[in-house]
Amino acid sequence: MQKVALITGASSGMGKSTAHILHSQGYTVYGAARRMEEMNDLKEKGIGIVSLDLTNEDSIVKAVDTILKKEGRIDILINNAGYGSYGAVEDVPLEEARRQFEVNLFGMARLTQLVLPSMRQHSYGRIVNISSMGGKIYTPMGAWYHATKHAVEGWSDCLRLEVKSFGIDVVIVEPGGIKTPWGIIAADNLEKTSGKGAYVDFANKAAQVIRKTYSGDQLTDVEILGKTIAKAATDKKPKTRYVKGYMAKPAIAIRKWFGDRFFDRMIMSQVN
Repeated sequence: MQKVALITGASSGMGKSTAHILHSQGYTVYGAARRMEEMNDLKEKGIGIVSLDLTNEDSIVKAVDTILKKEGRIDILINNAGYGSYGAVEDVPLEEARRQFEVNLFGMARLTQLVLPSMRQHSYGRIVNISSMGGKIYTPMGAWYHATKHAVEGWSDCLRLEVKSFGIDVVIVEPGGIKTPWGIIAADNLEKTSGKGAYVDFANKAAQVIRKTYSGDQLTDVEILGKTIAKAATDKKPKTRYVKGYMAKPAIAIRKWFGDRFFDRMIMSQVN
């Protein structure tokens, strides 16, 4: 029996790449996203598509029910959907901060809750949570984004222990800088949120650094991350974490081995 995979955030980037790869490997794949029209290419390849808004309970329940009614199971869940909300802590409205958590953590958590009974029933499951190198490090003006990714790390570790006895693996992928519009969007939002007022100089410099990074050619191609995520989803004995992408391994290592003060100076040197 073909294993069934559900991938969120499949309308673009890493999610879409992973959907194509798993489909080519013979898995029954469903891509989920708010922008259904952006998944028409998946549909043309025979990949199922479902509408999903991670901030809406009814949408989450309907997406899972649709797949379970048709396939009878969901074996692999790849929680890829998310976005980066940037701005000074003092400037970011708490409504936006809550939305950042709704998309990056609570929506993912609710989806996982709904998929777990099927996995337990079949004594098999693989949950791949897409965190970030931002779940291990930090950058100025990204407090709410980093908070969600640090939360994803701890949440995933606890979940891994809880479901292990049911034959379910929980794996974390920590991407670095990837060739997607993510950084440009984050820079635009940063300028919109903190481009005036007390943090204007700091915010504009940080936005310039982000734009420069995401306009360069050093970023990792999205297809490489797609392969990494597919590997995390299908390895017979998966690692707990997969780290891949521009600056991910060195940045995480520098903070771990040299400490926070050194990391602070390194990061601040980029925006001063």
